[in-house]
Amino acid sequence: MAEEKIEVPELMAEQSYRRRTREERLKDKIEEEKIRSIENWKPKTLLGKRVKNKEIKNIDEVLNQKILEEQIVDSLVNLDSDNLLIGQSKGKFGGGKRRAWRQTQRKTQEGNVPTFSCLTIVGDKKGHVGMGFGKAKETLPAREKAARLAKLNLMKITRGCGSFDCMCSENHSVPFKVQGKCGSAVVILIPAPQGTGLVVGNECKKILKLAGIKDVYGKTFGQTGTTVNLAMACMEALKMTNKGGNFK
Repeated sequence: MAEEKIEVPELMAEQSYRRRTREERLKDKIEEEKIRSIENWKPKTLLGKRVKNKEIKNIDEVLNQKILEEQIVDSLVNLDSDNLLIGQSKGKFGGGKRRAWRQTQRKTQEGNVPTFSCLTIVGDKKGHVGMGFGKAKETLPAREKAARLAKLNLMKITRGCGSFDCMCSENHSVPFKVQGKCGSAVVILIPAPQGTGLVVGNECKKILKLAGIKDVYGKTFGQTGTTVNLAMACMEALKMTNKGGNFK
């Protein structure tokens, strides 16, 4: 008679932990560090003290003021983050795959001094989005600096349904046609009916997803290969949703 296998609960928990992907484990680790930093946070500004004492519980009450501490945003809203592909790895015939780190170097008497840049987008998928650009001598400090600046630059956008083919009451698209420009890069966002999806470039998709926009038509002009300018133009277009639009 074959022996029955009895799985110990600890062994089952270990197996389920191994089956999880690396991204899920990294996400949980970041969430634990975030909770720990909020608990050990000692605010230095008056706004931070009011948030720490729970006098302010809504993120919209804070956005009109100057935010100097990232824990203020972390304690009021849960944000997801993503890095835009602004760099390119080394490879034959002009370069390899796109990557999140842009590497530059400065010539000195001691040799080449490399510097890494990172562009991070944060958002709660409910109308709040921010962007930050970090630069450091290593990759991880550059990412942390970009994430911190993105939280400090958090803004609220206006969502709606401005498409004549839909006319629903849900906030799934932009309320009207808007345009943003940075350098030679121009981004135009047009309202779209439900089910259309994000008809824009991959880097603009990351920004719109974190902003909470599900359906939109997009047009781009100029040097769109410069990802930093393209992202800033997309953020400028989203900012115009609060000002009634600027498309001529």
